[in-house]
Amino acid sequence: MTSGRPPNQNQISRRGLFGGAAVLGGALVTGATGLWAPGRAHAVLAEPQTHDRAAWNARAPKSPVTVYDHGPDHIVVHHTASPNSTDLSIEHAFQLSRDIQNFHMDDRGWIDVGQQLTISRGGFVMEGRDQSLAAIRSGRHVEGAQTANENSHTIGIENEGLYSDVNPPDTLIDSLIETMAWLCGAYGLNPMEAIVGHRDYVATECPGQVLYDRLPELRERTAAAMGQRLSQNRRPHLPHRTGPNPASRVRFDHGPAAG
Repeated sequence: MTSGRPPNQNQISRRGLFGGAAVLGGALVTGATGLWAPGRAHAVLAEPQTHDRAAWNARAPKSPVTVYDHGPDHIVVHHTASPNSTDLSIEHAFQLSRDIQNFHMDDRGWIDVGQQLTISRGGFVMEGRDQSLAAIRSGRHVEGAQTANENSHTIGIENEGLYSDVNPPDTLIDSLIETMAWLCGAYGLNPMEAIVGHRDYVATECPGQVLYDRLPELRERTAAAMGQRLSQNRRPHLPHRTGPNPASRVRFDHGPAAG
């Protein structure tokens, strides 16, 4: 299924994004003008190593996913509301993806895993919902089930763990920044406005108070990874400010997601 939905104001035209840039081996090298502020550039926006669904032995979706011919306008940061595992192996990361998919399909009754991307505490990035990687690479958007009533225009990243009281490990944070920089480049998004938390849209504790409080830092670090210098005073235009509700503490249940 495709849609002609126009891009959000937070999106930058592809001509603007690639103006003054060179593409080398699939990576974007920005020119001296930058996207939103003059200054330094020459950063490379490459796709992070992302393990596709075949790598973690995903189940087939119950029915075809919906693919829109526009990109998302916000990147929604989640936590999985699962234990903060000390197992940082790739085997654990793949099991995490399978466990989330089973919960979403069997317990929630969804057609597939809800989020488009998952990052383990070991920093491994995995494709979530079917066709998500192909859609990102082509500038399109697979509708997920990760932010209730906003799924047609938001892309979700699930970060393994529970971050109400503790920080995510650096391995996860580094991969999250790399992934968000890639998504912002792929979709022409301004990280200072596009990166939000799940609780900015719905009443939930997700992505945990500690991780949520770090979003301003992560926006800045994502912009820096893209070779941009942005004002420290710049603030995102948050879609909603509903605030958190008590976390359910049910594994993988972190607030309203479908719809």
